[in-house]
Amino acid sequence: MLKKYKKLMLYAGLLLLAVGIWSFNDDLFEISKNLDVFASLYKEVNINYVDDINTAKMIKTGADAMLDGLDPYTEFVPESEIEDYKLHYVSTQYGGIGASIFVRNKKIYISSVFEGYPAQKADIRPGDQLLKINDILLEGKNNEQVSLLLKGSKGAVIKLLVKRENENTPVEKNLTRDEIKQPNVSYYGMVDGNVGYIKLDRFLENSADEVTNALIAIKKNNPNGIILDLRSNGGGILQEAVKIVNLFVAKDVEIVSQKGKVKDKNFTYNTMNAPLAPDLPLVVLVNNHSASASEIVAGSLQDLDRAVIIGQRSYGKGLVQQAFPLPFNSLVKITIAKYYVPSGRCIQEIDYTHRKDDGSVVKVADSLIHEFKTKDGRSVYDGSGIYPDIFIPKEKFATITQALVGKLLMFDYATQYRSTHQKIADAHVFALTDADYDDFVKFLANKNYTYSTAAEKVLNSLKTEANKDKEFTSIESEYDALKAKLLSTKKNDLQLHKDEIKQVLESEIISRYYFDKGRYENSFKFDKELARAVKTMQDKAQLAAILKGDGSYKIIGKPVLAMAGKKSADKDADEQ
Repeated sequence: MLKKYKKLMLYAGLLLLAVGIWSFNDDLFEISKNLDVFASLYKEVNINYVDDINTAKMIKTGADAMLDGLDPYTEFVPESEIEDYKLHYVSTQYGGIGASIFVRNKKIYISSVFEGYPAQKADIRPGDQLLKINDILLEGKNNEQVSLLLKGSKGAVIKLLVKRENENTPVEKNLTRDEIKQPNVSYYGMVDGNVGYIKLDRFLENSADEVTNALIAIKKNNPNGIILDLRSNGGGILQEAVKIVNLFVAKDVEIVSQKGKVKDKNFTYNTMNAPLAPDLPLVVLVNNHSASASEIVAGSLQDLDRAVIIGQRSYGKGLVQQAFPLPFNSLVKITIAKYYVPSGRCIQEIDYTHRKDDGSVVKVADSLIHEFKTKDGRSVYDGSGIYPDIFIPKEKFATITQALVGKLLMFDYATQYRSTHQKIADAHVFALTDADYDDFVKFLANKNYTYSTAAEKVLNSLKTEANKDKEFTSIESEYDALKAKLLSTKKNDLQLHKDEIKQVLESEIISRYYFDKGRYENSFKFDKELARAVKTMQDKAQLAAILKGDGSYKIIGKPVLAMAGKKSADKDADEQ
């Protein structure tokens, strides 16, 4: 035990030496004192605590607590989590079977399979239950434990015991693990109006190459414009974002700069190559989950007046992280700078530096938001994400639709449908018939999908408040009558919201035959933001007016200034 303590003190001493070499400042004594306190605290707990201590877990908990006071993006990654870190933040490749899983009632099920990989080739389907992996029983195991069993070296054989619904006998399948490459570009092709469409899901390794290849393929069709879909893209590698902007912007143009405390880490990133599509009209789609590198692409293209941004206000992450190696194959990812798009604005929304007394974070105050100008003089604003040039209100599904998805009843019906329908029409034309929908309603007859509508929640809140004030008795009869009326109306929800329920159900069914590509092709006919992008691309006068900041125009029947961007009634509508 003392040997372990001495070793810890040696590491602390070496760290102190490094700190001393690095900086002779007034903080040195505080650093020395607190490291000594930490080492002594660990020693006393480890020696005297009543039960054995899990050292790795304790240190990880302490490191997490220390970094938690900074921001959510500064984090310690121990050796045991390095591979997951690389998969999430760096690479899209791993050895596996090409399937995702979920836990239901302590059992493991396949949720989706990737086209062209071992699981699909072995006819493993969503809804199949995994009983064993290499003779290891899976019941009671969690997602992480099963994922570790499924992943491994490329070329290794893996044995699965699989049970399919309505089939009594499980089937043993032998698969050979392959290198799974999850693409950054999940779909590209042509949509209405001879417009090219590229869906970019993340900015990990090779994302710029994938967008380049997609753009080259699309240009063969002589498109009237390009739609770059960054909706729900959480970001990734900054340099990949710069390369993607360079596809549409001339050489030697500043795209983004990063500025922090350490001057050696301050950089300005310019385009380095001749663009592939410098003149094609360009629309970028964003939403509330478009963050980081997505906002660099959208923000720089907006600031350079190169693209029209359509959708909802983006997430508002204007921070840059860098990973630093630590002893024993661990690392720490640290926020080292803020980034600034060409107009000079930083779109970071949450102020992690100036927290409230209770430690909670706040958004950048309205009074601290500043106006900036795009290349041609349009007004844009910092501190609040990327505000779209054309704002489209976010659509929300009805409560019943959410309940049917959440209870996995649409998933279950799609599993049943796949088992009784060998094939279906092409993804872009497939549609459930009224008879199909009636069959789905019958399928739900004995299923539990209880849910509370917004009106019911308000009514229950009224009862709670009335009881607090001892006034419920006086309104009880009216309350009961209104509740009965709501329950009666609720019975019609399956018909009232039939169109949107069919839309989600069709997508789930299509994925069983045509995978993610089919989902996209089917979704195009419902996608209002995509439709607006195509319409804007076709209206050359409006496209030019938006990019020049001339006058005002209609957005979903509501007049708004083309330069809208500051916190306003439009932004409030976005957040509701």
